[in-house]
Amino acid sequence: MTRHLTAGEPESATEDVPAPPSRFVVVVGLVIALWCTGFAAISVWFELTDQFATGRYAEEAQALSVMNWLVAVLKVLGVVAALLAIRSRPVAPRITGLVLWGAFATVTVYVLGSLAQAVVILTGIAGDGDGVDARSIAYVLGFLVAAVGFGILAVSFARRVGLGVWVMVLGVLGAPVVLGGVLVIAPALLKAAGLL
Repeated sequence: MTRHLTAGEPESATEDVPAPPSRFVVVVGLVIALWCTGFAAISVWFELTDQFATGRYAEEAQALSVMNWLVAVLKVLGVVAALLAIRSRPVAPRITGLVLWGAFATVTVYVLGSLAQAVVILTGIAGDGDGVDARSIAYVLGFLVAAVGFGILAVSFARRVGLGVWVMVLGVLGAPVVLGGVLVIAPALLKAAGLL
């Protein structure tokens, strides 16, 4: 943290202002914001092209659409978090830090789960190994890049603003809440509503 004076302000009125993020962190933030934007655009494209209206899941098109929009909102939240992480003057540092650590933990847990699933399939314990192809590997690698990127943003932001340990811990603990909401609670509610 560095100390700065605003124009015309006496020295006694100084306040701690975080140092701006490094050029590397800014690039990481922009890449992650673009990554999230791209994935959100895919979700919107699914809706515009009625992707769920045909095929083997057509009967559950409404439920899939609801889940698609839910995930799209999370992707947009990722864009906002990445851009807030690289602002020279942080906005709502605790909330931003909480969301950054939550995003990092959520994407990391998702990647670890995907890798564990791949190991189970490739070792023949369960599933069909034919499903693991170049496309699915690229998908997981893309999420691995996002996990590393959010990790860099979360650590950098925490250092810049002097984020408390408890805020970081709460953010990390938010990962199972987010994943549980997307993978368990939302589908259960959709099933109860007769959409799934």
